[in-house]
Amino acid sequence: MKKVLFIVICIVMLSATVSAQRYAIIDTKFILDKMPEYKDADKRLAQTSEQWQKEIDEKQGQLSQMYRNYDAEQYMLSDDLKKKREDQLFNLEKEVRDLQKKRFGYEGDLFKERQKLVKPVQDRVYNAIQKVAVNRGYDFVLDKSEGITVIFADPKLDKSSEVLQELGIKS
Repeated sequence: MKKVLFIVICIVMLSATVSAQRYAIIDTKFILDKMPEYKDADKRLAQTSEQWQKEIDEKQGQLSQMYRNYDAEQYMLSDDLKKKREDQLFNLEKEVRDLQKKRFGYEGDLFKERQKLVKPVQDRVYNAIQKVAVNRGYDFVLDKSEGITVIFADPKLDKSSEVLQELGIKS
């Protein structure tokens, strides 16, 4: 009997502790979309990415043209010329792959550019979130922007507009 009473008391105390926690839900995507500097950074990234993709597409077009020319002429070429053309094709193909990796690969130019342009804006948002959480006494803050961390959220818990207000942006 004492064991059951002890377990019931522990459960009641645990549930009281859990319900005493204060939490908030924010949407960082909503907040970032309201920030002009984020929109500018995103636009610049898109333009840069587009420019780099055109550069890669041009090299890919040159490579395709060289392959077509080689296919058409290979029967008329000597073994030395065939080898020379195949080496040229191989080198250009490697150059295209290297350029793709350099521009869009893991920690490539696009990643570095994103770090340079977007990270300062994201840091501002996270600092504002932290400030709001400390000032309001929240125990934890959940981000619902990716849809992975929150299954259900009561709209009255969404404090995104308070973060925007802290950043000085009208919602």
